[in-house]
Amino acid sequence: MTINPALLLIAGALPIPLLRGRLRAVWMMLLAPAALAALWTLPEGVHGSFEILGLQLETLRVDALARIFATAFLAAALISMVYALHLRDALQQTVIPIYASSAVGGALAGDLITLFVFWELAGLSSVFLIWAQRTERAYRAGMRYLVAQVASGLLMLGGIVLHVNAGGGLEFGFIGASSAGGLLILLAVGIKCAFPILHAWLTDTYPEATIVGTVALSAFTTKFAVYVLARGFPGTGELVWVGVVMACFPIFYAVIENDLRRVLAYSMINQLGFMVAAVGVGGTLGVNGAAAHAFADILFKGLLFMSMGAVLLRTGTAKGSELGGLYKSMPQTMVLCVIGAASISAFPLFSGFATKSIIMEAVAEEHRTIVWLLLLFASAGVFHHAGIKIPFFSFFAHDRGHRVAEAPLNMRVAMGLAAAGSILIGVAPNLLYGLLPYEMDYSAYTTSHVINQVQLLLLASMAFTVLMRTGLYPPELPSVNLDADVIYRRLLPRLWRTSVTGLTRLRDATAPLHARAGRLTSSSTRPLQTASWTTDVMVLWVALLLALFLLISLL
Repeated sequence: MTINPALLLIAGALPIPLLRGRLRAVWMMLLAPAALAALWTLPEGVHGSFEILGLQLETLRVDALARIFATAFLAAALISMVYALHLRDALQQTVIPIYASSAVGGALAGDLITLFVFWELAGLSSVFLIWAQRTERAYRAGMRYLVAQVASGLLMLGGIVLHVNAGGGLEFGFIGASSAGGLLILLAVGIKCAFPILHAWLTDTYPEATIVGTVALSAFTTKFAVYVLARGFPGTGELVWVGVVMACFPIFYAVIENDLRRVLAYSMINQLGFMVAAVGVGGTLGVNGAAAHAFADILFKGLLFMSMGAVLLRTGTAKGSELGGLYKSMPQTMVLCVIGAASISAFPLFSGFATKSIIMEAVAEEHRTIVWLLLLFASAGVFHHAGIKIPFFSFFAHDRGHRVAEAPLNMRVAMGLAAAGSILIGVAPNLLYGLLPYEMDYSAYTTSHVINQVQLLLLASMAFTVLMRTGLYPPELPSVNLDADVIYRRLLPRLWRTSVTGLTRLRDATAPLHARAGRLTSSSTRPLQTASWTTDVMVLWVALLLALFLLISLL
């Protein structure tokens, strides 16, 4: 009997609100392993195919690329659900497996319609992990997040329509960016993958989610987008430079950011940049490097978010200016955080070294010297802001007097699972290499690889020490850093208010003319409510946006 692991997760999520206590905990912990077992019992090939309205859909297709991403998503689902066991919030515990199913189902989709369905499910389900914070700030952040996800979905749908009309077919394979449909799909993926300028929704909204929600958000949406790039756009040269920009610019924001969860959000974009650049390079090493690093990033980035979530739970803050000295109260969380920091910094014997080196080798083989040097700079930068800053300012900086309990046991178990995976990949990388889409003759632990990376880490450590000793390192201060989100959080509202004010003044100016023409009677000359004008303007804007979208789709 063929079982789609994604549908198994969805079906398994439905009883969660009805269960209580240990029964709910056991049920949650069994969901992901059951889906993983279902995945690995499926041989390669198409296992779910049917025709509807004349369209041939392949809802379940298994190959090496789909299997490794689906495996990573299921591992993240297990870790996230273990991390959430202490909650009494059935909403979050129910949403996590549904959200995970969207990424798993998308990875196993063999056609573009199925991909679109799971693409939309990812956005619609994940927003509840932000709203579950149940604050006005979280509600507003969730609305902005939802706008970004819906925009991505509309672009995806328009791109699919154009792609099919151009004779590209419904099969989800190589798409490319040479056609209008391919460009729209690439733009849709670019939103969820946090391309430059399009990235602000991530750093704006992820830190506003719940403690558990941020961990889940870090695993699925962006890595789902990387999978779509690896499947549909390998070897697209422009992605190399997109990835380089993504890897470099977040470093400067992360260094000056005070909110440590937002530091990790910028760090996520940095790591996504390596994956996007690898997809752009393409070939065996490029695609393998993107897949391997996505797998490793799900573990070590999740581990860092979990450790900061534990700190936030116990101290009530994730601000670097308000933390320090926690190694005394939370030594186990500190050790686990350091493992995550070592992994993301690509220390030898940790996962980042085993996966990032594939990407660097792929770039080197293409003789892209400038790209290689910029990614090297980005590697040093991530060591500064995630490898050093996160554990240092949380656990070792000036003691702020926090004397708190260790993280709950389930949180430590979840962090332990992610840490064990990060170490296992670093110590025995061939276990992961054997799951990659293409066979390759590659070894991370060559003398040159190890020496070069150790030198890079030592020099970066010395630079951090000098900057701290001389007082040149940006201090942790309460602040708000402006990013591209200022466009839609400040500029667009101002344009909106200006439009409403202008139309209101125009109405007031023309009212006497209407009165003299007999269009207004003395009994109906009350000024219109501003709220109704605001609604009219909103409808007008929406209509214009829909008209623009339809025009693009018909081109």
